[in-house]
Amino acid sequence: MLQEESDLSLIIAQIVQKLKGSNLYAQLERQAWACLQRPEIRLESLKEDIKEFFKISVFPLPSHPSAPPEHLKEPLVYMRKAQGSWEKRILKSLNSMCTELSIPLARKRPVGEQKELLNKWNEMGTDEPVVSLCSPGCPGTHSEDQAGLELKKSVCLFLPSAGIKGMRHHCLLSLFRPVYAPKDFLEVLINLRNPNYENGDSLSFRTHLGLIQVPLKVKDIPELKECFVELGLNTGQLGIDDSTQVPPELFENEHVRIGQKVLAQQDSAAAQQYIRQGSPTALRAELWALILNISSQPEDILYYEQLKTNVIQHDLLVDSLIYKDVKLTASNDDYYFVFEDYLYQVLLCFSRDTSVLGHFAYNSASPPKSYIRGKLGLEEYAVFYPPNGVIPFHGFSMYVAPLCFLYHEPYKLYQIFREMYVRFFFRLHSISSHPSGLRISFKWMVRAFSGYLATDQLLLLWDRILGYNSLEILAVLAAAVFAFRAVNLMEVTSLAAAECSSG
Repeated sequence: MLQEESDLSLIIAQIVQKLKGSNLYAQLERQAWACLQRPEIRLESLKEDIKEFFKISVFPLPSHPSAPPEHLKEPLVYMRKAQGSWEKRILKSLNSMCTELSIPLARKRPVGEQKELLNKWNEMGTDEPVVSLCSPGCPGTHSEDQAGLELKKSVCLFLPSAGIKGMRHHCLLSLFRPVYAPKDFLEVLINLRNPNYENGDSLSFRTHLGLIQVPLKVKDIPELKECFVELGLNTGQLGIDDSTQVPPELFENEHVRIGQKVLAQQDSAAAQQYIRQGSPTALRAELWALILNISSQPEDILYYEQLKTNVIQHDLLVDSLIYKDVKLTASNDDYYFVFEDYLYQVLLCFSRDTSVLGHFAYNSASPPKSYIRGKLGLEEYAVFYPPNGVIPFHGFSMYVAPLCFLYHEPYKLYQIFREMYVRFFFRLHSISSHPSGLRISFKWMVRAFSGYLATDQLLLLWDRILGYNSLEILAVLAAAVFAFRAVNLMEVTSLAAAECSSG
């Protein structure tokens, strides 16, 4: 019996080794990762659970009905209600802007505009975009030449165009505003309460402990030390100047050698463990792609080109929100302003990518819906808007900007960002009881510190997000900043002074 198990283990190992580096292996690993997002699956008992599953599969046993889908997305009812209310608020803001500016949610671009956009695809940062064009004979209700989406009916606001002769555009980019900012999201979290935990208006000691009053289980100090054991002071860390048992130059050389070996074996699990101590700059791009199972097959490149074609053919209202955000954030950043064109390309394609909708299966949020013109309220005519289900907010482009230092091919950059978003970043702007990462530190965490750390430091931080497959490191770093600045913070008398001291 033992010999049979040993032979079977050897066969499995050989099959896995042959599959490594293939597209099938990447798909299998990605599906396994998606399954691990389900709350009923626990890593500590995974092996025994699989054995039990096979027993049940062979000899089916009576079982309780499965949990409703919404319980799998978010088990706490009051959290689901809060997320639903937040989504309605975002939609109301988007709808109001659509009505005030009198522009449609989507429209098909005229042929001339398609050619112009295609010609300047790699230079979109040089000019302020034409927000929304229509023909001189437009009837004012956009019944023609539109993709046909609406939250409310909108009409043309004719403004003379100084750009294309014979065309008119609706409004300047300066008239758009972000749908929401991190501070708006923070206010929602501050007001969040568990109705089963405390009733009444009386103040208690607990109400003075912090801004967030929701009782959620978080790791204590011993648990954090156990979870992040590789970050101990006695363990070598790339990019950290603390003294270690091994001289830094020897550790770095050995670490690079091990990293090259990991890449040669194409072992994503080993790469994830390896990167917990930081990644060498020269290996980071390949290591991240390996961990995220990004292989850049010909079909992936073709898919990106299809998304690009969708951008060329159709104009969305959220395009202007993307342009606005890039102008307000990355374009004004000393590190990232040179990547403005890349940011437009990636984010515009991202807004059209319906494969992103898959992450809502384990996200507490739900994708917003719009309706075909004239069919408002009829579910059979409902469509997701934007197509990826994600409405960008102020600072959204900063999720992409640091990645531009690592990947120079737009299709590869796009793949990495999309996978980072559906694995990690979506949790930073969703209301959920999921263990993830105030008033000062909240904006750091919502952006995963992008824009607040120097790029080399930020990439070292994101190494750990990938290595531990967790966003908890963001909260740990935020707490560490306050601990490091504790003496200065105890001397300040205002919020502005505290922000300066902790920055």
